[in-house]
Amino acid sequence: MSRDRAGRSPRRLRSLNQFALATGAVTVLSLTASGCVVVHGEREIVPAATRTEAARALKDFTTAYNKADKAYDRSLDADRVTGPLADIDGAKLEAGHKNNPGGNPTHSPLKFSDAKFVVPEKAAWPRWFVADAAANKGLADSRWLLVFTRAGANDVWQVSYLTVLAATDVPKFKTDENGWAQPVTADDAALAIEPEKLSQTYATYLKAGGDTFAAGTHTSQWRAQRKKFASKPGLARQYIDEPLASGDYAPVGLRTADGGALVFFTTHRYEKQTAAAGTEIPAPTADVKALTTGEIKQSLTLEFISNQAALDPAKGSGDQKVAVLGRIEGLTGAEGE
Repeated sequence: MSRDRAGRSPRRLRSLNQFALATGAVTVLSLTASGCVVVHGEREIVPAATRTEAARALKDFTTAYNKADKAYDRSLDADRVTGPLADIDGAKLEAGHKNNPGGNPTHSPLKFSDAKFVVPEKAAWPRWFVADAAANKGLADSRWLLVFTRAGANDVWQVSYLTVLAATDVPKFKTDENGWAQPVTADDAALAIEPEKLSQTYATYLKAGGDTFAAGTHTSQWRAQRKKFASKPGLARQYIDEPLASGDYAPVGLRTADGGALVFFTTHRYEKQTAAAGTEIPAPTADVKALTTGEIKQSLTLEFISNQAALDPAKGSGDQKVAVLGRIEGLTGAEGE
């Protein structure tokens, strides 16, 4: 799998020293190939997977994920994850291994039930589908949505995006008479915001606000929380949000029954904590320490990858605000200075 972020994090982390407080901080599948685009010479529009194949992909992912989590060994599920989930999951396992080399002492196997598969029809590779299942972890009556992708017939299915939603928040998808879903393209002009622009638009919103996104936990409340933390006496926090919208991090979306789309997209953010003179940075957790380079003296910069699921309404519909339904992020690196 490609990694268009490779090699830039340390340099990017150091550059935060020059940023003022006002500076604002999927998958192998590209949505540009979600329509009738010719890739590898294939033109026929077909379901991305059979339902039997999709069920097997979910089973194989779960098996690999549980093995990796039990052993705290990222190599055990590396071929089953990609994009933002690979970053989040890999860093979690790396930190866990450093703190518990013998494995996860609190491991509890992840189990899925009542799985449903939303499979779009599309031409060419890469292809993808969404698994919608209940799990034995998390809040009751929640649904786990996992985006599976693969670049060719000889590749295994990998999970790129994961979000957990209340069952009532999972939208109804547009399907044909055979139950196959409809993907949206990256530049779909029928949506309030083109999917390829959602990552940048969200990053800009987190910095400057606006009325593009509906109020909620991952929008207005998230901005208010960050503002509160930024002004905490004795400890300054700077936030920098960046878009990630290409390669493994390209957005994917499915048309909903109301003409809008559920779009999965990625963002990349940094949080720099700087202690005032005569004070110290709050002691980091064991997992943060495990992912930290450098010595924490006066500042600590945390790096996160975040994946969001948002309802992007149809252009011209009654409500033009995008609703961010879910956000899962993970610490992927840290640097002390």
